[in-house]
Amino acid sequence: MTVLIGLTGWGDHPTLYKSSNERNQKLKSYSSHFPVVEIDSSFYAIQSQTNYQKWVEETPDNFSFVIKAFQTITGHDRKKITNREAKEIVKAFITSIQPVIEAGKLNSVLFQFPPWFDVQQRHIEKLKKIRQWMGDIPTAIEFRNRSWYEGHQQETIDFLKQLQVTHTICDEPQAGQGSIPIVTDTTNDRALIRFHGRNVHGWNNHGQEDWRAVRFLYRYNETELQQWAERIQLLKKQVSEITILFNNNSGGDAADNAKQLLTLLDINYEGLHPKQIDFFDLL
Repeated sequence: MTVLIGLTGWGDHPTLYKSSNERNQKLKSYSSHFPVVEIDSSFYAIQSQTNYQKWVEETPDNFSFVIKAFQTITGHDRKKITNREAKEIVKAFITSIQPVIEAGKLNSVLFQFPPWFDVQQRHIEKLKKIRQWMGDIPTAIEFRNRSWYEGHQQETIDFLKQLQVTHTICDEPQAGQGSIPIVTDTTNDRALIRFHGRNVHGWNNHGQEDWRAVRFLYRYNETELQQWAERIQLLKKQVSEITILFNNNSGGDAADNAKQLLTLLDINYEGLHPKQIDFFDLL
């Protein structure tokens, strides 16, 4: 039974990078702390194979990546595309991540759908098509619309089981239709948990100028993390692998909270990158 704890992205975690050497080699330094990371840049643009190859080479053999699917596939950018165009974009995305797959470092591809992706037939059909196009690549689905759970929770879980995809468990602000409750149901032998914080005001206040900077501004307290440690102990009886990603980093809290949870679960990883030392910073 494996529990992998990490963060979303490796760039914005100041508490991890104290020396100039660590700041200059962030991914290598990151992988001396955690065994998994989420790649977010793939959401904004399909990355080059060169980038993925570089990231593979900078991380230890047992390191893994959760790769976030490109936003045109999930519909975040609201572009109107045909079925054929969507299939071609998925194909290009799969081609781009081949270095990670070939290195055996792909944890899963995460399809996070937007708040307006609700329960309706055309969205159900879209999920079926994406699953078909992804083939045997491990795939996780994250919803941001409450309709998948209110009155439809068991049907949603059963549907994801049929698709053989991982249901993404979220801890996020309970902020109306564009947020989802904590639902710890699993759909295969993996669990993916994403911590987004509980900043209700920041979650929905799209009008403020610095909305993106404050949306994930939240620090989990010891009691909240202890409650999750108990949930995780129950999940360990249901699946063979649990991946946990902290996304509450508007204030730089993700790394500290992840390390707190490691302590609560009494986890010590082997095979991480050795800690880097910058001798000039010691002078």
